[in-house]
Amino acid sequence: MTDATNTAAITRPNPAASPRRLTLAEQSTELRIAVMRLSRRLRQQRSDTEISASQFSTLGWIHSEGPLTIGRLAELERVTAPSMNRTVNCLVDAGYVTRRTDDDDRRKVLVEVTEAGDVVVRETRKRRDAWIAKRYAALDPADREVLARATTILGRLLDQ
Repeated sequence: MTDATNTAAITRPNPAASPRRLTLAEQSTELRIAVMRLSRRLRQQRSDTEISASQFSTLGWIHSEGPLTIGRLAELERVTAPSMNRTVNCLVDAGYVTRRTDDDDRRKVLVEVTEAGDVVVRETRKRRDAWIAKRYAALDPADREVLARATTILGRLLDQ
């Protein structure tokens, strides 16, 4: 594909030159950068800054899905079981999760959220929602509508 056929309808204003259309590759790069920057800013809004982003992500899975095995957590986070075991050990040490034997299969060990872990997840989600809501509210209604549509589209991209 040439740039001419790979060009979409958006343009980027450039005061020194006439506006030009961005290629799909350029648009993809800009989307990636914007999503990564937004993600980074949201990850900073944690109620406990002592745990890592990956530890919080694991805690979030357990909080959302209920008690999970190390193997299932490793699948969800796309890491090895030994790596997940280290992450869970850190969360146990922090008092955010516990391990217990499965009632139906005594060979299985399940990881579940403690009350302290529940508080950290809820407070972090509250902070993240407040951070983005403040910025969202400052937008004009037309931009909020664009972001609502973009949210749906991003969801479809993730499901592919």
